[in-house]
Amino acid sequence: MGGYLIKEEMNKWENTVLKRSLEKVRERKNLKARRLYTPLDIKEEEENYIENIGFPGQYPFTRGIQPTMYRGRLWSMRSYAGFGTAEETNKRYKYLLQQGVTGLSVAMDLPTQIGYDSNNPRSEGEVGKVGVALDSLQDMEELFAGIPLGKVSTSMTINAPAAVLLAMYQAVAEKQGFKPEELRGTIQNDVLKEYVARGTYIFPPEHSMRLAADIFAYCSKYIPKWNTISLGAYHIREAGATATQEIAFAFANALAFIETALASGLDIDDFAGRISWIFSADIDLLEEVAKFRAARRLWAQLLKKRYNAKKARSCMLRYHVHTGGSILTAQQPLNNIVRVTVQALAGVLGGTNSMATCAYDEALSLPSEESATLALRTQQTLAYECGVTETIDPLAGSYYIEALTDKIQKEAEEYIDKIEKMGGAVKAIEQGYIQQEIQNSAYQKQMEIEKNTKVIVGVNTYQDNKTHPQNILKVDPQVRNLQIEKIIKLKGQRDNIKVEETLQQLKAAALGKENTYPYILKAVKAYATLEEICDTLREVFGEYKSVQII
Repeated sequence: MGGYLIKEEMNKWENTVLKRSLEKVRERKNLKARRLYTPLDIKEEEENYIENIGFPGQYPFTRGIQPTMYRGRLWSMRSYAGFGTAEETNKRYKYLLQQGVTGLSVAMDLPTQIGYDSNNPRSEGEVGKVGVALDSLQDMEELFAGIPLGKVSTSMTINAPAAVLLAMYQAVAEKQGFKPEELRGTIQNDVLKEYVARGTYIFPPEHSMRLAADIFAYCSKYIPKWNTISLGAYHIREAGATATQEIAFAFANALAFIETALASGLDIDDFAGRISWIFSADIDLLEEVAKFRAARRLWAQLLKKRYNAKKARSCMLRYHVHTGGSILTAQQPLNNIVRVTVQALAGVLGGTNSMATCAYDEALSLPSEESATLALRTQQTLAYECGVTETIDPLAGSYYIEALTDKIQKEAEEYIDKIEKMGGAVKAIEQGYIQQEIQNSAYQKQMEIEKNTKVIVGVNTYQDNKTHPQNILKVDPQVRNLQIEKIIKLKGQRDNIKVEETLQQLKAAALGKENTYPYILKAVKAYATLEEICDTLREVFGEYKSVQII
């Protein structure tokens, strides 16, 4: 009956002046959103409605992957943290857990991200700056001292050397008395987006894909609760991509990982249920809500129709949202509190499973204890005070949201089809296509800001000359020296013969076709350093040289 009445109402609109005016509005291509949306802008057939929107917890999961969503369980509230030494970061983790954080997210410094120890000359000036320095298993032990890893969910933002850091985490957990099958968390392990958005790659794509697939295979057997990849849509958006490009390019990367895993002998249902995502929540509130809905639906349809996934979990887009750091401003930084709140609200209304909110001072430095606490309190206020969790999918049925969801999905599918015709994401990356598209979008956005056609409060409008906050966090420049001393001491105490044996075994595995992860784990447990392990793989795989975009 409901569907019949909706169609009757639509028919009444067909011959109205409003419809004619809407057609004129559609011709105004320069408008991102039209002035008015009506039932004419969403699916007319009840059959299509059920197929494309449906109910929460049911395929295609447009309205969320859980039937009760936040009425049953709130999203996981995380805080992305890491700086200086492992001991310093350990103190911050314990503080955040006391404040109500329900999951830890590890930020690692740049040397760690590209497989260098703190004593490497290339590491100078970067040790402990944008994350914590992790040179060996010893650092990982100190990072989680007093934190039972079998009882906390941990996300690690690491890609090229992901297998090494996961092995360190597993080794620490085992030393604490926990079995691998008890561990819960996520390793980012998405090196493809590094080639297009961030640059912290080490090995050529083919070999990076092999290492990622090795993690898939090992964890499917021995660490079954672990999310073996978190596709980095967030970083693509932060590099300048549009909402549509964020979905399209991240999904194209995901399809490449899936094909690699399938080629290694895995079944789609062996690992698809452990694929997770990190998306950006940008400042356009309603566009972001529609983006999340479109992403869930498109992913479900791809997994079911293209790969014949049989398990419902395999079709679920389970994602973490991190509020967009690139929109935060050094000018008038307190304005960022408002920006982060709007972004976080988009994540909640869009149905995120996990979220970390930026601190207002991140355009100036790493978050202070005060700003990190406020970022967490923002999530807690949304969860408990403003009513958005009282009903499931509160914006469903909005003509604008549903029409925009359809539009974003359609445009993302067009991008994915184009990349598939090029031979897939790896080929598109090697040709520089994805990088060029992101750069074009970033340039257009910057031009809009510089020409004041896009208003950024406090930057190109409503400016003032007030000074920045003084209580920003500064990393001790002696961190590198402390880390170097630890490495020297470690190498003097460990069994260096055993270290060399494990590294040679890893090299042999890399030269052959064996899964490299067990050998990385052996080297880690022998206290081989991050760089020693990565250098062993560099000898076999080589290093990637970036594509020059003209």
